[in-house]
Amino acid sequence: MQLSKSEEELMNLLWKQKKAFMKDLLDAYPEPKPATTTVATLLKRMTDKGFVNYKSLGRSREYYPLVKKKDYFSKHVNGLIKNFFNDSASQFASFFAQETNLSKTELEELKKLIDNEIKKK
Repeated sequence: MQLSKSEEELMNLLWKQKKAFMKDLLDAYPEPKPATTTVATLLKRMTDKGFVNYKSLGRSREYYPLVKKKDYFSKHVNGLIKNFFNDSASQFASFFAQETNLSKTELEELKKLIDNEIKKK
């Protein structure tokens, strides 16, 4: 299951805060801030999708993520590779390296990461 763009934006705020009340989430939004009802609707949808849960504390709810950011991002990237690069990680890597205007230093850092992964295998 996937999050909409507005749900992802809210999820990023929740990942940063680890757990938060509605007020905390609203305060974390940049201007112009969404309406409270909008955030409440997004939280309800994200709860229904299994991304978020909450603890009731009196009349307030403390929300927390059920999905780790790394897991969500990994699934996203793997879907991207499958759908746009014929399930080929090397096609994705080639596109990424050529089309993202990485500096020489960034490419060298990326190469080190890949070399370290090769050593592990």
